[in-house]
Amino acid sequence: MAEKQNSQSASFLFPSTNSTVLPDPSLFFSPDLLSSPLPTHSFFQNFVLQNGDQPEYIHPYLIKSSSSSLSLSYPSNFSNSVFTYQIFNPDLTISAAQKNHADSQRRHIVSSFSDLSVTLDLTSSNLRFFLVRGSPFLTCAVSAATALSISTIHGIVSFSSNTALTKYTIKLNSGQIWLLYTSSPINMIHHHSSITSGAYSGIVRIAILPDSDPRHESILDRFISCYPISGKADFSKPFCLEYSWEKKGWGDLLMLAHPLHLRLLSDEVTVLDDFRFKSIDGELVGVVGDSWKLKSDPISISWHSIKGVKEEAFPEIVSALSRDVHNLNSSGGISTPSSYYYGKSIARAARLALIAEEVSFPDVIPAIRKFLKNTITPWLDGTFGGNGFLYEGKWGGLVTKQGSTDSGADFGFGVYNDHHFHVGYFLYAIAVLAKIDPSWGRKYRAQAYSLMADVMNLGRHSDSIYPRLRCFDLWKLHSWASGVTESSGGRNQESTSEAVNTYYSAALMGLAYGDAPLVATGSTLAAVEIAAAQTWWHVREGDKMYAADFTAANRVVGVLWAVKRDGGLWFAPPEWRECRLGIQVLPVLPITEVLFSDVGFVRDLVKWASPALGREGVGEGWKGLAYAMEGIYDKESALEKIRRLKSYDDGNSLTNLLWWIHSRGEEREGGFGGGKLSWFGQYYG
Repeated sequence: MAEKQNSQSASFLFPSTNSTVLPDPSLFFSPDLLSSPLPTHSFFQNFVLQNGDQPEYIHPYLIKSSSSSLSLSYPSNFSNSVFTYQIFNPDLTISAAQKNHADSQRRHIVSSFSDLSVTLDLTSSNLRFFLVRGSPFLTCAVSAATALSISTIHGIVSFSSNTALTKYTIKLNSGQIWLLYTSSPINMIHHHSSITSGAYSGIVRIAILPDSDPRHESILDRFISCYPISGKADFSKPFCLEYSWEKKGWGDLLMLAHPLHLRLLSDEVTVLDDFRFKSIDGELVGVVGDSWKLKSDPISISWHSIKGVKEEAFPEIVSALSRDVHNLNSSGGISTPSSYYYGKSIARAARLALIAEEVSFPDVIPAIRKFLKNTITPWLDGTFGGNGFLYEGKWGGLVTKQGSTDSGADFGFGVYNDHHFHVGYFLYAIAVLAKIDPSWGRKYRAQAYSLMADVMNLGRHSDSIYPRLRCFDLWKLHSWASGVTESSGGRNQESTSEAVNTYYSAALMGLAYGDAPLVATGSTLAAVEIAAAQTWWHVREGDKMYAADFTAANRVVGVLWAVKRDGGLWFAPPEWRECRLGIQVLPVLPITEVLFSDVGFVRDLVKWASPALGREGVGEGWKGLAYAMEGIYDKESALEKIRRLKSYDDGNSLTNLLWWIHSRGEEREGGFGGGKLSWFGQYYG
């Protein structure tokens, strides 16, 4: 799968540029890493931006590196009806007692990273931290006989060790109990809020004792001797993701799984159901096993509606289609140079071609084909005057002409914000054009694959020009939209539906080019992104995922951050519920039916958002998206409202909304996740 994509993307490189707005990665990455593309949406991104001292959530701990020390926090949670977030307090801070190196002011270096881990070196302190996601232990390798210092913002009320001096129990006045283990004896003494040791070299592992429960202590004791130093995730076959960890020591490996892991996890590992850590992402549960296999429900990727359009509805759709296609060619093209809005416009036009196929009205397809060729080609051959895609080699990826000199242009595309959203719309339009004009598709295949690889490169090869899966988080199992911008909340993503569109569109591109591995990869990523949206963005009444006050007031999250859930949007306050619904729906596509397969939830979502539709100034585009959702369970009511709309979201059209309503079947209440129909059923078992 990866090799074919890499060979396609490597055959074309967009024109090069030197960005004036991107940060310098050499400040934090080890020199040997700088020759390859670097991650721009990673779980450790804060560690390599600005001063590198904003915390990141390495489950189950918030971790902050600053002043040649590393602090860890077992975070508490604050919640109200508008947002919920985790609070960082430096419960324990680890450093060398003395820092004598010349580079003692350098905070840390990222010496290696993988799909599931990052290694931080505090070079002035002889400390190397293996930060592996989901490890209940913080693991540190101490070299060159170093005296350690551990401090806390709390008071130490009790400090004791075993007789071998390889395990210490630290009780704090906050009520927390921390356990510290070492690979060889270490002498430690404590004061009111600090602990110091004599010279030591070896492994140090630290863990919170969840709920201060002595039953959990015996589990931590049992698995202390095996520790992971890195981890990778591989797509072994469609709808299957396998984790494996590089480990040291002996015995079995203990890790933690979040709720979506537990839904997808095969029975080849041992789940310790009573061993739980709290998290904003739901309780983290102990899992014993050197590797995991995660299997999602397969989904069917198709150009057209899943259930088909009723033939008696063809005339109404054809009438709207004729008008929409006429307006394409009478509007004088696309006026915006914005990569986002331009992408939405060409994807909107591409929808018209597929709907024309579905309602047996091919007469309009030549006009749509001409429009798509005239609007897409300039972005691929570099002749679009107002903007365009360029390649920058500092981090390794695409920026726009405007974004290369202005970090705010194109919604921050030049600093890697929202890459998958923008690229996804282009991929959709390219896929459709390659389908209806195969000769054009062959001519621009290399450019299309290079654009796709900016967000969907699977390779780990040193000659890759793009990083591995730029936006998709292989541990959280969803994408992040924010790029190389520092934030105390970590990475974030607003629109899950636009993320789904990216991977769905890549799968369609695979169909257009006869590329089964690309279809498999896009389908798998779309399926998992959908499962994550349903797990963390869709808020069901009575759910225990979030605090009761937040759950009661919300049916969908606005912006999801690594350590925060926000009811507001980047462009709208929490009260604008129609925007919150709409941004998690657009664009309306066949895959939307899978994303919103839980009809009962959709009913509750529309009921929750509907009062906001009466607010003065609500845009018709947002209304159309709400009516599309209503059409899942009440076609007649939604159809009547859609017919009265005067305008539509710039990625939507009357044709598309009518297609959606008239392709609704008899929906069943309930449902969660994708269906069982898949092109890859023979591989799934």
